[in-house]
Amino acid sequence: MAHLILDALHLKDSLSPEDYNPQLFQRTEIEQRLSVLLQTPIPLEMKEVCTFQKRIRKYTDQIFTFLYYTDVPPDNNGSERAIRNIKVKQKVSGQFKTQRGAIIYAIIRSVTDTCIKNGQNILSAFQTIAKLQPE
Repeated sequence: MAHLILDALHLKDSLSPEDYNPQLFQRTEIEQRLSVLLQTPIPLEMKEVCTFQKRIRKYTDQIFTFLYYTDVPPDNNGSERAIRNIKVKQKVSGQFKTQRGAIIYAIIRSVTDTCIKNGQNILSAFQTIAKLQPE
């Protein structure tokens, strides 16, 4: 399975935007290899592997989505980075004091992260938002 995932990642790296069409031989070959792996019987005493195989079967259609769309990343690193600040805040202060405080923090963090992703000035964004608020 590890070799299959690595091969899929290498294929993703080698694809140009024009290569994402329905008839890509390499992608079909990777999906067929996955199908063979999922058909392979696993001894019952290997419970963790059986559980893993069952989960992969359930999500087979989503595993190689990144090979169909150029803008879909093969990992969830962006999502993990997005929640890192909240987890650090929880770890440092232990918790949010109020529900309202947590919501306000989430809104501020969301605006900040969106500005960073889009290469925008964070202060300008908050100034624009402040101008929209009724006095």
